[in-house]
Amino acid sequence: MVSRDCPILLCDANSFFASVHQALDPGLRGRPVIVAGRETTRHGIVLAASYEAKLGYGIKTGMTVREARGLCPHGVFIPPRHDLYIEFSTRILRIMRDFTPLVEPFSIDEAWLDVRGCRDLHGSPLAVARRLKQRIREEVGITTSVGLGPSKLLAKMAAEMQKPDGLTVLDYADVPAKMWPLPVRELFGIGPRMEAHLAKLGIHTIGDLAGFPVGVLIKRFGVVGRILHQCARGIDYSPVDPHSLDTVKSIGHQITLPRDYRGYGEIEVVLLELAELVARRVRLGGYLGRTVVISLKDQEFNWLGRSRTLPHYTDTAGDIYAAARHLLHRHWPEWRAVRLVGVSLAGLVPATVRQEDLFGRVERQARLDRACDQLKNRYGERIIHRAVSLTGAGVLYGGG
Repeated sequence: MVSRDCPILLCDANSFFASVHQALDPGLRGRPVIVAGRETTRHGIVLAASYEAKLGYGIKTGMTVREARGLCPHGVFIPPRHDLYIEFSTRILRIMRDFTPLVEPFSIDEAWLDVRGCRDLHGSPLAVARRLKQRIREEVGITTSVGLGPSKLLAKMAAEMQKPDGLTVLDYADVPAKMWPLPVRELFGIGPRMEAHLAKLGIHTIGDLAGFPVGVLIKRFGVVGRILHQCARGIDYSPVDPHSLDTVKSIGHQITLPRDYRGYGEIEVVLLELAELVARRVRLGGYLGRTVVISLKDQEFNWLGRSRTLPHYTDTAGDIYAAARHLLHRHWPEWRAVRLVGVSLAGLVPATVRQEDLFGRVERQARLDRACDQLKNRYGERIIHRAVSLTGAGVLYGGG
């Protein structure tokens, strides 16, 4: 039974990148699917693996493709398709918002839901969790693990306890038996460095942390020490905030190229693709921005980052691309090879501050962008894109 005190859900799409490809190609279901860069290039790292690859062959995120092939020679290796992942993530968020407006995205494949006000419409939290999993499986084609708890922390911990396709409840009364025996590194928010610091104090399990004198933790770590002690006891007062991303400072994307690009012509194609992707994400978030930032890295790992602030706020790819192209020509020699390109838009504000121009260019562009967004929302990210993406320099939509 789920008490009325466990109304927070954390929904985690299992092996998300790999699951997207399995959903699109039924022939991949039940097979070890590994999403990774090309082994012949410098970005041959495993980004995601299906549970068939994880459990059957020991494939882990961050492993090199060479290592993965050694463990799983018959695995299906697929290059990443970030446009598809954004499309599937958007579809899952829409399903979540059918149950409650209180949805807080945590990452591209995870989000919290507060369903405390939905009992009359959708039943108990457990009923919501089961229906949510069913709809995502039927309408999107992937499985999820859902955790239920009285707080975001416990819902997150619960979701991690049963994968794939899990449904787990973690109430306050369950914390001593289900959480305290776990290694302290499994407590949400604790990374390797904090784990090492805690080990020096003799803290190795979550239970050790929960029972440690809070005064010593505060003296050693400041306010973080008190938070760690509370988290170990399952205490978390943070609300599910559907506007948590409203404070985001920038939106960007970067990509390692399939080969060294030389010459402005090739690099500009990637800048335009990234500008389109960033502009789309900015509009989806309801933002405008002024500062365009580019990141470039050559084959010797030398890195360059430069920014340009526009005289007006924008959410259009043309404005972002023009600024990025200006920065490229000003700060990067044409003869110098590029292996990584990144574009971002910073200085974000709500889109309500949009300033119109005398001749209506801004409004015409906004109408065009809205039309393209509607097509992508309905038919997918690949339904419409620039023709240059199909050339040899394109990397996001089938070129290259």
